[in-house]
Amino acid sequence: AQFVESGGGSVQAGQSLKLSCSASDFIFNAYAIAWFRQAPGKEREAVSCISSDGGKPRYADSVKGRFTTSTNDAKHTAYLQMDNLEPEDTALDYCAAKGDPVCALSAAPYKSWGQGTQVTVST
Repeated sequence: AQFVESGGGSVQAGQSLKLSCSASDFIFNAYAIAWFRQAPGKEREAVSCISSDGGKPRYADSVKGRFTTSTNDAKHTAYLQMDNLEPEDTALDYCAAKGDPVCALSAAPYKSWGQGTQVTVST
């Protein structure tokens, strides 16, 4: 499945953005969907994961309390609500999915990826 992210942009610190991740050919039945980001000169970092088993989403320590991930299975879409953004959140954000409901905050298990959407936060 090919995912398409949207919702990125340029904002000032303290503002919010909501990213979307859609794939019309991905069956939102049993799944785990994660968000990753990569800043210039840095390694890719896992941000969050949500799965279809109803368990609590998982978040990186750097975004806990500020970011919230969710899904709308009927719309084949996952979301990442990002509040109180900081300049350190500037990155290219990707969504990734796999067809089993085991959340993982590492890239290797995920087989379907989007192209990314840029998030830029200025002071």
